[in-house]
Amino acid sequence: MNEEREVKFCRESRVIQTHRVFPTDLNMFGYLFGGKLMTMLDDTASISITRHCRRGAVTASVDHLDFLHPILENHSVCVETYVTGAGKKSIEVFAKVIGEVLVTGERYLAATCFMTFVAVPSHMNQETEFIVPLVQPETEEEKQVCAGYEKRKQRRMEKLKQNEDFAESLSLHVPWLGDD
Repeated sequence: MNEEREVKFCRESRVIQTHRVFPTDLNMFGYLFGGKLMTMLDDTASISITRHCRRGAVTASVDHLDFLHPILENHSVCVETYVTGAGKKSIEVFAKVIGEVLVTGERYLAATCFMTFVAVPSHMNQETEFIVPLVQPETEEEKQVCAGYEKRKQRRMEKLKQNEDFAESLSLHVPWLGDD
């Protein structure tokens, strides 16, 4: 594969999902349940991935999901994602979560995170030889976010190695059966 790589703009992968927060979405403190938000993030980011490389992908990691502001009942939660970096098969997605007090229109940054996916052959596209497109930012925010991709990728690879080493030391025995 010695051909020039395709390049796509961040806007081509941008996805925005907005949801109202209902009582069934809340944790015991009256805030949007973090696991519910994580599901929204993964769903939205997976659409960004497919728009970017037109194939299926699996979630490889979620880097520092930072909950910055609680989202309350009857607020809206707007999840915005777009691709911010690409390796040959790996793709980084930035997610920005904006809450809105619907009765006043006040908006606030509720969370941010980076997620990494790996494009794979699947029922969506079974060809095994492919390289995902590179990313071209246009807006100031996109340029700022994309500028840190290489450093984030390097940190992820170092952390992955540490996690793999750590995982080798973990036991798989069944503690309630008393096997050692």
